[in-house]
Amino acid sequence: MRRNRSADVAVVGGGLVGVALSYELACAGATVALFDASHPGRASDAGAGIVSPATFHDPDEDWYAFGARAAAHLDTLIGRLTEDGVDPGPSAFARHGSLVVALAEHEDPWFAEVASRVVTRDIAAAEISPREASGLFPPLGPLWRALYSPAAARVDGRRLTDAIRAAAAHRGVAIRRQEAVGFDRRGDRVTAVVGTHESVPCDSVVLTGGAWSPRAARWLGVDLPVTPTKGQIIHVALSAVDGANVGGAFDHAGTSWPLVQPIFNFYLVPWPGGRVACGGTFEAEAGFDCRPTAGGLRDLLRECVTIAPGLVDATFLEVRVGLRPTSPDDRPLLGPLPGWANVHACTGHGANGLALGPYSGALVAAGILGPPAADAPYPVTRFFGP
Repeated sequence: MRRNRSADVAVVGGGLVGVALSYELACAGATVALFDASHPGRASDAGAGIVSPATFHDPDEDWYAFGARAAAHLDTLIGRLTEDGVDPGPSAFARHGSLVVALAEHEDPWFAEVASRVVTRDIAAAEISPREASGLFPPLGPLWRALYSPAAARVDGRRLTDAIRAAAAHRGVAIRRQEAVGFDRRGDRVTAVVGTHESVPCDSVVLTGGAWSPRAARWLGVDLPVTPTKGQIIHVALSAVDGANVGGAFDHAGTSWPLVQPIFNFYLVPWPGGRVACGGTFEAEAGFDCRPTAGGLRDLLRECVTIAPGLVDATFLEVRVGLRPTSPDDRPLLGPLPGWANVHACTGHGANGLALGPYSGALVAAGILGPPAADAPYPVTRFFGP
């Protein structure tokens, strides 16, 4: 097996988290080797990309603060990519707001709880009439109540991952399009990552493989508590004629409709070109099965046209399936791997990887390059114990 020149850091996992962390390390002057196996079902390639910390259902305000910083980081990251000569395109990250909606009167108690939390987090958020909500997202059906939060955004995981990968390569990151299959070790340190085609000596390692991270951790005798949660998401598209049928608000060059987040139903995420994503299923027992299923499609299509009857004549484009890396408390696992002096983890983001992953990568990169700041905005070692 070929043994390549050494890297300061080897990153195992080439989804959004892995490329973002690699980019941060390279920007700080580190030499980086990124192993990208491109597993089918990778969450970065499938997620709808909701970036809306103000509407987090979790009442934990520290968790909200982490999400808010992550959203701000995405704004900054887009600018940095542009300065590096990479144009992510207008669809990679866009802020169009979010509609939190209740479809029926019996949802009032839950809507009131969510609304009270959102308006304290986003001072511009306010309840609007169902008619106003339909003006913002014309295909919507009858609503009971609606709250508009203008701070919400949407990220295209595929486009953003590709853009960051390009910027990372420009910064000198060596991208190995192969699977990591093991580690060389000496004492409590990993000395090299072994890939399917070559071995790369390194000073540090980061596990960023999403749902596949526990396998790499097991090579080191560590039980990383991350499991795959299958999510199916459908994409439909409005034609220009469809747009006329829902009030003429459709812009074929790129919609400015907000996200729609029902209290109990699946979400809707509009993308440029008249594309709308509806999702997503949560299938915790599916393991690594990334097949689209008839049952999943049935549920998604039913919910899609229940929430937005104006989409009934939309064209079905595709179904995307992603395996969300889920931790027991739905929080990411960040920081040093127990028992190993030079191995770190950045995984376990669940359904929030597209929103939180780049910021998590920046935090872990900073921790690798130096001791975490005493006033770090979120303890990067929290999830591995005290």
